[in-house]
Amino acid sequence: MLGITYMCLGVLFLALGDAVAKWLGETYTPVQIVFFRTLVAIPLILVIAHFNGGLRTLGTRRPWVHLLRGLIATATMFSFILGLTLLPLAETTAIAFAAPLFIALLSVPLLGERVDPLPLIAAFVGFVGVLIVVRPGAAGFQVGALVVVIAAICYALLMITARLYGGREHLWAMVFYVTLVPLIVSALLLPLFWKPPQLVHWLGFISAGVLGVVAMSFITLAFKHAPASIAAPFDYTAMVWAVLLGWLIWGELPDTWVYVGTAVIIASGLLVAFHERRVSIKARPSL
Repeated sequence: MLGITYMCLGVLFLALGDAVAKWLGETYTPVQIVFFRTLVAIPLILVIAHFNGGLRTLGTRRPWVHLLRGLIATATMFSFILGLTLLPLAETTAIAFAAPLFIALLSVPLLGERVDPLPLIAAFVGFVGVLIVVRPGAAGFQVGALVVVIAAICYALLMITARLYGGREHLWAMVFYVTLVPLIVSALLLPLFWKPPQLVHWLGFISAGVLGVVAMSFITLAFKHAPASIAAPFDYTAMVWAVLLGWLIWGELPDTWVYVGTAVIIASGLLVAFHERRVSIKARPSL
């Protein structure tokens, strides 16, 4: 229950951070939002790392791996924030739910992993759910939907590289460099997109960075206190917050197809989680 509680809190802070980014995106470009979000996050990550093994945990012998992951993280942030500015919050969240399904699909060619038929079927069903939300060729289709799909694919690649190298690198080194690289890239691009922030927007930039780090910390704690197969499905509570925040702040109400597609995506994701839990139970050694 403690792990589930941490997961729900982490998802809530993520949703609040997304709402702040969407609000800032009405005035500023994704470059400026990513810059301030990561600028605020870096000192907080350093403080957390200091009290969780010391700053030596940030050392690495694989700088090129972290550079690659950082560039993927940069593409993820830019495309997701751009998607937030182009689509309603709930629709963006629904499409982003496809990221775990892309992980299942990409694990076969990129990691050479053997994936059981059930997760693969669930991934394809979930992709159908994404198509229901996106509706290519329909009157309601927007380019923003493709941008969020790109963000979901980039996030999947980020998680796959974490699976490849996470066992050989410290957690906070992985977190630090995927935040540092987007900060550097956005800083280099910032002179081209700079717009002096208003006072109220300064609060938004700071809170977006803080909310992101707090969310990451709660989600990390969630996986320490509960098996992934139990904690991960509660990520879908983000849809509740997305619908509520979108309605309260922007008066957005998703249409029926968004709910139908979201239900298909969530069902497929839960099926994968159920399968992983069943496999992990069978793999436990008997006493």
